[in-house]
Amino acid sequence: MRMGWHAWFSAAAAAAVLSSPGSGQTTDLDPPDADEVGIVERLNQQVPLDVRFTAENGASVTLGEYFNNDRPVVLTLVYYNCPSLCNALLNSFTGTLKEIDWTAGEEFEIVTVSIDPSETAQLAAGKKREYLQEYGRPEAAGGWHFLVGRQPEIQRLAEAVGFGYRYEEGTGLYTHAAGLMILTPDGRLSRYLTDLIFEPQTLRLALVEAAEGTIGTPVQRLLLRFCYTYDPSAGKYVVAARKVMAIGGGLTVLVVLFGLGLLWRRELKTRRSKTTMAGVGS
Repeated sequence: MRMGWHAWFSAAAAAAVLSSPGSGQTTDLDPPDADEVGIVERLNQQVPLDVRFTAENGASVTLGEYFNNDRPVVLTLVYYNCPSLCNALLNSFTGTLKEIDWTAGEEFEIVTVSIDPSETAQLAAGKKREYLQEYGRPEAAGGWHFLVGRQPEIQRLAEAVGFGYRYEEGTGLYTHAAGLMILTPDGRLSRYLTDLIFEPQTLRLALVEAAEGTIGTPVQRLLLRFCYTYDPSAGKYVVAARKVMAIGGGLTVLVVLFGLGLLWRRELKTRRSKTTMAGVGS
């Protein structure tokens, strides 16, 4: 599913008022060419785990190194010198992370990859420090990874997840969409959250869904399975009316059957009591 024009414009509007930690810089970007820029959802597709990047500490890593702990992974494609939209995305995402009990590196992993091959590990390290400070959970340092890479590797990953972007020669900026990609522990695309406002409940349920039973309480997993469904047009999980009605109907039947069972047992007990009394009287 391609990100709609309304989502792009809402993202651009939000980007105008949300700046990165310690930065007030913003800019206006021209609307993207819909044939080149946007997000095309490729649900259940395997991402290339062998693609190689450089981590913020300068180490050479493969994407697969972040998919070996049975945890879902949140993937973001940005660039660190982006003056507006990327900062808006990361700011909003960080704000949502602060509102959920789970912590990166414990229940899930976050991988942020720069689409700009000219950016360095030092720049990535600075960006990581900014957002970890904003996150306010030092223990998440081992669970939120900021990567840079060469153009072929970046392009390979972007194409696999359906993330379109374009470098603008005149401005030196990138035109691109924004969103979170939620992946399963084995590296398959489970859910796209293509907005700049991420409700905590939506992120939580997306992680539960992607984790395939490895995180979340039994109640959360049951709610996701029987009561909620993801609405792409709304960009969030909504109550599945048909499922709820079916469950309600089933519960009603069970209650009726239980009540009839009680009545039947009471009647049977009464009959036995009368039979016993008749036997004694004779």
